[in-house]
Order: sequence, then structure tokens, then C-alpha cells
Amino acid sequence: MYKFLACLLAMMWQVAHADMLGNPVLSADMKADMVVVKKSQYSMTLLKNGRPIRQYWIALGENPRGPKVRQGDKRTPEGRYLLDYKKDRSNYYKAIHISYPNLDDLHRAKTLGVEPGNMVMVHGQPNRAKDKSVQRSNWTDGCIALLNQDMEEFWHLVEPGTPIEIRP
Repeated sequence: MYKFLACLLAMMWQVAHADMLGNPVLSADMKADMVVVKKSQYSMTLLKNGRPIRQYWIALGENPRGPKVRQGDKRTPEGRYLLDYKKDRSNYYKAIHISYPNLDDLHRAKTLGVEPGNMVMVHGQPNRAKDKSVQRSNWTDGCIALLNQDMEEFWHLVEPGTPIEIRP
């Protein structure tokens, strides 16, 4: 009986502290301390103290399999980076820069004799897009794209200096 009541109370607390999609309601001062992208699952999860606080569906580069190797390959990088600065004026609805290339990326590009590329971002939809509530897959040049309402929330939950790990 006690287990049932404890379970019921836990469920009631979770419902009272969740939005319509089941995401936990976050306090104004809640900030992610880690971002994990799983390219194969088209997902990006924001973590706080190792616990997920938000998850988003993402779009990637036109050539999503494998790590970014060189400029213009339309691949999204793989590895550990920082979200190092915010850009509220761009061709997209807000953008946060990813610190690509890291030392491993630079070494790989040098070994191959190619330019690694740069300016990889997490961003919203193109400013010129007609329907910003729908997103097709694999349309970026190698960035990670969110729907604008998700980008707005991401913008407030992530500060410059937050690590981002991009997995295959």
C-alpha cells in the first residue's frame, strides 16, 4: 500500500512539474551544463548534473554520416567542443557557434592536406524560410538546426562555454 501511494505521489509531482509534452518545467535560472547530440538519432539532449532536462529533434548536414573532414563536405562534426558564443544576427533565427575545429580535427585535415572548415553552428530556421514550423532533414551545410521555437528555448538554456559532445 505504501509503495502504491509513493508511486502515485511521484507521478502526481511529475505531472505537476511537466509541460504538455512531458518535459520538466524549468525554473528561470536552470541552465544546461552539457549538450549531447546523437547524429544517428537526430536528437540533441540538454543535461544538468548528468540528468536530461530537454531533448530536441534536429536536422544535420546534407551528408550526415561520419565526421566532418574538410570544408564543404556538408558533414556535421563529431567530437567534443564548446558552444563558445551566441550570434543573434545571422541568416538564421539565432545561432550559437560550435568551437569546431578542435585539435584532432586540425590534425586530421593537415594529414589529408585539406582545410577543415569552420563556422559550424546550432541555429534555427533560415530567415527567408516561408514555413518555420516544419523542418526537413539533412538540409544544412554541416550545422545543427532546430525549429525556431526550440532554438528560442535552447538560446535561454545554454550559455557560452557549455560543452557539446557530438556523437555518430
